[in-house]
Amino acid sequence: MKSNSRLERVLDAGHFAVTAEVLPPDGSDPHAVLENARLFGHSVDAINATDASGANVHMSNVAVAATLRQAGYDVVAQLSCRDRNRIALQGELLGMAALGIRNVLCLTGDGVGTGDHPETKPVFDLDSITLLRTARILRDKGQFLSGRQIDPPPNLFLGAASNPFVPPLDFRPIRLKKKIEAGANFIQTQFCFDMQRLQTFMTQVVDMGLHEKVFILVGVGPLRSAKQAEWMRRNIPGVSIPAATITRLKDAGKKSRTEGHRICVESIQRIQEIEGVAGVHVMAYKQEEVVPEILKSGGLLPRPAVSEA
Repeated sequence: MKSNSRLERVLDAGHFAVTAEVLPPDGSDPHAVLENARLFGHSVDAINATDASGANVHMSNVAVAATLRQAGYDVVAQLSCRDRNRIALQGELLGMAALGIRNVLCLTGDGVGTGDHPETKPVFDLDSITLLRTARILRDKGQFLSGRQIDPPPNLFLGAASNPFVPPLDFRPIRLKKKIEAGANFIQTQFCFDMQRLQTFMTQVVDMGLHEKVFILVGVGPLRSAKQAEWMRRNIPGVSIPAATITRLKDAGKKSRTEGHRICVESIQRIQEIEGVAGVHVMAYKQEEVVPEILKSGGLLPRPAVSEA
């Protein structure tokens, strides 16, 4: 055990894990965070607090994570290199641990040109792999990058992102291996709608033995309409949505949202059958209320009880 977080205990016990993302508010009211989290109920093992995803400003990821943690939720705090240098990143890791946040997802971060402040000066002192190495040094060696000792070191379950759908495709497992070697204990992937491509990626991962070194949670999410699916395919890097899926949504007409939920359930069921997959990460932007029903239909409720180590 690295952290004894609920997410780590669920995965370590061999259960199929479920994480989800909460929409961070564009305001300072902590109740807005909790209202979104309550929509999940007890259907997920941990909730991601995103870090200005898409390079758009929202409430601080640490504030969101601390609010959720105080309310009793297990949290995955995303930490991006885009806006902080190595001094700030190391301080954030210690601060998260002090607040009881045990799961940290280390990210390079989206480029500032994609967000609502394109004039911003990006930092990128580190990237996701060097941030993972840094966090592992803080945790395992009990020292900062400068060599100065930490007492006590942070107990953290370290995560990273993976996108199996970005060319060159054969490089994706190699990139994953680098993140595992840097210190990743768990992985959350980009949205997965292309099951054939996911199967190919996971076959490569299993052949390399990587599934025995890291827990892989595959990204899923309900589509609202064919229009949304087409927009995601055009504008979100690495999102591959087969033409057959978009046709299903178009053919559903006014019931496209229901059909999108059905597609998500089918995806979850198929993902559970793929060797090497340890869970799913649900991204249901402005559809948080449907997550429990989707997980129930996918056979993932109720969530398992796991005791603390």
